Amino acid sequence: MASLSNTLLVTFYMTFALSLLLLCSHVVTARYHHHGHRGHHNNKKQHKHNSHISYPPSISPEPSPSAGDEGIYDVRSFGAVGDGFTDDTEGFKAAWDAACEVESAVIHVPVGYSFMIQSTIFTGPCQSGLVFQLEGTIMPPDGPESWGSNKSKRQWLVFYRVNELSLQGGGVIDGRGEEWWNLPCKPHKGPNGSTLPGPCDSPIAIRFFMSSNLTVQGIKMKNSPQFNFRFDNCKNVHIESLHITAPIWSPNTDGIHIEQTSNVEIYDSLISNGDDCVSIGAGCYDVDIRNLTCGPGGHGISIGSLGNHNSRACVSNITVRDSVIKQSDNGVRIKTWQGGFGAVSGVAFLNIHMDNVRNPIIIDQFYCLSKDCSNRTSAVSVSDIEYSSIKGTYDIRSPPMHFACSDTIPCTNITLSDIELLPAKGELVLDPFCWNAYGGQETLTIPPIFCLLEGNPPAVFENNDLGYCSSS
Repeated sequence: MASLSNTLLVTFYMTFALSLLLLCSHVVTARYHHHGHRGHHNNKKQHKHNSHISYPPSISPEPSPSAGDEGIYDVRSFGAVGDGFTDDTEGFKAAWDAACEVESAVIHVPVGYSFMIQSTIFTGPCQSGLVFQLEGTIMPPDGPESWGSNKSKRQWLVFYRVNELSLQGGGVIDGRGEEWWNLPCKPHKGPNGSTLPGPCDSPIAIRFFMSSNLTVQGIKMKNSPQFNFRFDNCKNVHIESLHITAPIWSPNTDGIHIEQTSNVEIYDSLISNGDDCVSIGAGCYDVDIRNLTCGPGGHGISIGSLGNHNSRACVSNITVRDSVIKQSDNGVRIKTWQGGFGAVSGVAFLNIHMDNVRNPIIIDQFYCLSKDCSNRTSAVSVSDIEYSSIKGTYDIRSPPMHFACSDTIPCTNITLSDIELLPAKGELVLDPFCWNAYGGQETLTIPPIFCLLEGNPPAVFENNDLGYCSSS
């Protein structure tokens, strides 16, 4: 009997040891896969496959544990729910505050969830290498009536004083802008494009302010209440593979706006909206835009408007190349108000295809949003502007080239080469418009342009303060 008991005891211990060995092997394997997943998130330069939008499951999976020691911060672990109705602001703020303290941290917004966030500022400085990995959907409250009374109606999500941040992933930012567009102050609401009295503030969707070394990549943005992305007082900005959409009648939905921002790259993106595809404001220099598709809809790629309220503006070293603008009010545009000071210089528009664009090439130094703007003698000067290999079709309601320059501060050194613009419908417009514009064509253009003045103007308005920009 004792022998039998010993045999059973040995068998029990052998079975227990084998089970323990298998369990340990499973844990090691699981841990290996978990660490491999973390490495995938920390690869900031890796392109993501766009994820489809799906409704949250009826029974939400349990959130992964907060992995602060491993650098991954799932917003659900900080209280965010992601059901599309619950206010998830505090969950996102808590995840941000925790990740901000850790180098190369990842804030993870998982696919399959819709997170509603109130107007919020994400403040730095943070440790370097912070990644905001958006795979699900984020959205603001639905319209002005749902906006918090103590929340700014001029901006939604702001990233402030952050260095080395990546906003990336295949997720969606849904601006829920329709109720904002339908405010009575918006120009599409009143009769004949007029406006009606009432509150008019509408939030910029995503704003980066006083930040540097930024990457925005792979994001899909739709229906922003106003500007989609705005960069103020930033430097070293890389934007790539964005997909921005809004109806063509949506007011002030500029795709990407930059102001007082330098060393900017905007690449490989599609923007279809109701205003400028990209707008470049005062204080911007060293900007490279490549492989954009703008439209249908919108106002093309614009430098300006500049010089409003008699202000000084400096813009230089801007290149737009290898892009398509289709079914848009404007193609490549420089617009300035009368009465301003400063200069736009060193701009190149290269290899741009126009598809049924109303004003493919336009400089307008008489920009005005009403009919009662008075004439001024001062102006932001425009010089050293190159147009090369601009081809495609235009809407014959406007001339395909339009150079309307200040009476006292003429445009200078405009050069054109390999321009071939044909009417989308109707007869060729044979009279491009020029006013006080100096320059020439290096090759014959279609349509031919003979209205540019040769050489240099006899004098430049002495108070234009051209030196302001070169010394700033």
